[in-house]
Amino acid sequence: MSGFSSIRFGADYNPEQWPKAVWDEDVRLMRGAHMTSATVGVFSWAKLEPRPGEYNFEWLDEVLDKLHEGGIRVILATATASPPAWLARLHPESLPVKEDGTRLNFGSRQHFSPSSSAYRTYAMRLVHQIAARYHSHPALEAWHINNEYGCHVSHSYDDESAAAFRAWLTERYGTIEALNEAWGTAFWSQAYSEFAEVGVPAQAPAHRNPAQLLDFNRFSSDALLALHREEAGIVREYSQGVPITTNFMGFFPRVDYWRWAEHVDVVSDDAYPDPADPDSYVLLSAERDLMRSLGGGKPWLLMEQAPSAVNWRDRNMPKAPGMNRLHSLNAVARGADAVCYFQWRQSVAGAEKFHSAMLPHFGTESRIHREVQDLGRELAGLDAVVGTEVKAQVAIVLDWDSWWAIEQEAVPASRDYLETVLAWYAGFLRRGVEVDFTRAGASTAGYQLVVVPVLHVASTAALDELASVATRGNTLVVSYQSGVLDPQLHAYTGGYLGGVGSALQQALGVAVEEVAPLASAETVTLLDGSIQGAATDWQERVEVRDAEVLASFDDGFAAGQPAITRREHGANSGIAPGAAWYVGTQPTAPLMDALVERWLADAGISAAFAAPEPGVETIVRGGFRFTGNHTAEPRTVTIAGKTWELEPYGAHYEPIAT
Repeated sequence: MSGFSSIRFGADYNPEQWPKAVWDEDVRLMRGAHMTSATVGVFSWAKLEPRPGEYNFEWLDEVLDKLHEGGIRVILATATASPPAWLARLHPESLPVKEDGTRLNFGSRQHFSPSSSAYRTYAMRLVHQIAARYHSHPALEAWHINNEYGCHVSHSYDDESAAAFRAWLTERYGTIEALNEAWGTAFWSQAYSEFAEVGVPAQAPAHRNPAQLLDFNRFSSDALLALHREEAGIVREYSQGVPITTNFMGFFPRVDYWRWAEHVDVVSDDAYPDPADPDSYVLLSAERDLMRSLGGGKPWLLMEQAPSAVNWRDRNMPKAPGMNRLHSLNAVARGADAVCYFQWRQSVAGAEKFHSAMLPHFGTESRIHREVQDLGRELAGLDAVVGTEVKAQVAIVLDWDSWWAIEQEAVPASRDYLETVLAWYAGFLRRGVEVDFTRAGASTAGYQLVVVPVLHVASTAALDELASVATRGNTLVVSYQSGVLDPQLHAYTGGYLGGVGSALQQALGVAVEEVAPLASAETVTLLDGSIQGAATDWQERVEVRDAEVLASFDDGFAAGQPAITRREHGANSGIAPGAAWYVGTQPTAPLMDALVERWLADAGISAAFAAPEPGVETIVRGGFRFTGNHTAEPRTVTIAGKTWELEPYGAHYEPIAT
């Protein structure tokens, strides 16, 4: 599974920031904190290669040997995330370029164009050196490729990127005629006569071609993935059998992690919820579930978190006492086999000197370090969950193409895709129901309930797969703005949802005639019928062909029109009846809770909580039930007749009968 026999507990370790006299103390204190692992070398390129072709590995040899002698295993980075100053000086063309043509300079990190041949040449040469030297080091337990790909530079508009984009388009479409068809270039006289005329979608006088924008997003994700795959390929030449990973960043909008997850041995994540946001636990829990889902249900690694405050928000609030433990157990409960931090020792210089660390400026007598020691000791007693999986009966479809397309310019309404998805996810979190995420087009056969929020872009095959959910006896829920565009961003005609006569139209028994965003995302519309409540953001005129209307709009543009419908399937076919729901608006939280109740009943799924419990979570993994209170108030929680008292930011777990 994750490849580890115990929960890994550790941090990024950056000894190059400190004199050698500190290194022995670091190892001693790591042991005292019950650390098992240290991620080394993430930002050490300039130290490892101070001048082109001149390598300095002696210091790293000493560090790895000391860690090994101290019983600390090593996740070794390839050090390619932050090129040294000499590369920018010798090859200024390797620096990235913004949409407006501004070239970004040296002095931060991740200052390279993903398509730069110079960067690629020097980076891969370094990886060869590191992998050849350390592939058999006894401390090595995993490889960490680069770091947070695309975090600061995901798209570059330089000349090499333009050439690489043309090559990518040539491979994708084959002919310029096929590209013109896919991009709809008959509009606004945008037709190309050859690929040499195609550029990157930099700033332009008016709205840019939507399909070009989407393809540039796809290309940019693939360009970064190509770098990762090349580094990983080199490492595997030397180091077979040692797992390879790179740290994802949760719901990161600029890289399609469904495509990336296929190219790591174990999924890793960096997660930094805002302690000042009382709703951040929704994003946090969803992020954990996404990481597990990216790996096909297998355990994953929490590669980075902060024990307290970060340094990059406008106001960097510390974590309240207990919150670090709560967030860590949240990760373990949702499938993590590692709990790690950035970083071990808090920096005294540089841009992250105010980012908290396991060993803070105050030292070992600090609250933070005592909490870290206690957590390390506690996690060492949870090895029974290592390698186990979380079983979910509910799946939510998450799609990067839809994310990119629905947030483009020139659409019916500005929309935050992630915020919308999380609003649907939160309804299940409040009932203590386990949820997986799944990609559009993947098989949904293992789930009793499939929820599809704003799947704006989808192939016919993906929509057919969704239609099959209800026809095989399970429950399907589809939201507004789904099945509107094909993968080339051409609109499906004849009532959207994949076009006239589509399998999804038939499964739902509805077609969409006209859409009408409300005046703002906060504008409220009322629903009336057998389901009543308030919704926001969106209305539609829906033609009902073969479905029961459960709620209609009570006001606004679509007053009197169907808002929520349900079509039953298979009632007289000898199989368990399925149901297909269509929701033509964005439910408020109370309405979402009422709908989740109906959907769970339709699907035959039992909820852990008898009623919604905002701020509280529960999940089962490896024969343990984990329950956490993400609020600043004590909470009493009852599950299956058993009651727990949870202190503010408290977490509880215990074995359960399975």
